Amino acid sequence: MSNGAYKPENNLAQTIILVVIFSVLFCGGVFAFSFLSLDNVWPAAIAIGLCSLSFIVPMTFMNRSDTGQQR
Repeated sequence: MSNGAYKPENNLAQTIILVVIFSVLFCGGVFAFSFLSLDNVWPAAIAIGLCSLSFIVPMTFMNRSDTGQQR
């Protein structure tokens, strides 16, 4: 960062939209746990999947890579 000011990855509106989307995914996963029973495994699978996606996608695919070429 020696040649200029800080340039963020996303603008404020895009960041807010992404936070809302992944918060809804996480809350949907937590809500799916309320349908959990010993007779049906699908609510647990959906809940674990949604909660996992709400963390894995932003941290893995949307994060800036630190191993790339420096600008």
